[in-house]
Amino acid sequence: MSPDITPAARMAGRGLLAAGALAAGAALGAIAERSLLRSTAQPMPTGGTDGFGTLRGDVHEVVAEDGATLHVEVDDAPGADDITIVLCHGYALNLDSWHYQREGLRGRARLVLYDQRSHGRSGRADFDSHHVDQLGRDLGSVIDAVAPTGPLLLIGHSMGGMTIMALAEQRPELFADRVYGVGLIATTAGGISSGLLGLPPVLGTVFQRLAPPIAAAVARRKSLVERSRWSDSDLGLLLTRLYSFGSMTPDQAGRFVAGMVSATPIDVVAEFLPALQEHDKRGALPILQSVELLVVVGSSDRLTPREQSEEIVRQVPGAEYVVIEDAGHMVTIEKHEEVNALLIALIDRVRRDVEDDPSARIA
Repeated sequence: MSPDITPAARMAGRGLLAAGALAAGAALGAIAERSLLRSTAQPMPTGGTDGFGTLRGDVHEVVAEDGATLHVEVDDAPGADDITIVLCHGYALNLDSWHYQREGLRGRARLVLYDQRSHGRSGRADFDSHHVDQLGRDLGSVIDAVAPTGPLLLIGHSMGGMTIMALAEQRPELFADRVYGVGLIATTAGGISSGLLGLPPVLGTVFQRLAPPIAAAVARRKSLVERSRWSDSDLGLLLTRLYSFGSMTPDQAGRFVAGMVSATPIDVVAEFLPALQEHDKRGALPILQSVELLVVVGSSDRLTPREQSEEIVRQVPGAEYVVIEDAGHMVTIEKHEEVNALLIALIDRVRRDVEDDPSARIA
């Protein structure tokens, strides 16, 4: 250990890994010791990288209402651009987390992907703007800038699903007029804190109580925490396996997810945490009754478990609900073929609805 990295800073860094786990499962370092690594480590399947992080599109810079810059990429689909699909990624990830969906959906519709504020290639925003309501407004800004007309299909994973719910609450007329479909993957309408991040009850309660002060401490001492954050790459990979996946996923996939989490500034991870714990958009769910709604969750999701998805479905009668077996929070990567098949079917339903709607405004 470097002498200027105090035990408190190291503990704070490991505690904030638990925050990153909410989106990508690279966390819970505060309770993960080397004994865990020794007792549970198994060889992971190997495989190619599948070109993670190499897919690119036409780049746009969208300025949010508060001046924050958002990195946006657009994949046009000549002959199939009657629908625009907007993909919203999760907490501590970036738009590359949609790698398999981008690969599988290209050419089926116009695709818009963007990095959430202070994530990925987007500009760093003010700390007091790191909350779900602002993310909803950011999504609205992206739509207004690069998809101002025509039918929309919105797809969100984890915090990205929360973003869509926030937009529905803010702009219900958009969902009445232009949004024909929504896909909510591994997300929640509220009650994250009661889920305790998939921890055993005692540890979960401790984390729930300590998370806010840990977040504040990290924001104050981010440089020290960053230096100790991924000091044990094998431990980080193990935790990614435990909290992102429900099956033996190739090592490269685990490192891809862990790399996205690690690339997110630790104080950004810290600043978003209280907002995610307070997130509650259950009141916006009735707005989604007017669209084609697909809700997907992994059977082994420790972070937003299936009970969270079931609550959404109960409040939106008629929604399609799919539990993918042996999948964790990063179901979009782990079981990408199943997820893509569900999304393609959703696109087909939306396209039929658009064709049957004489009022549909085609871009």
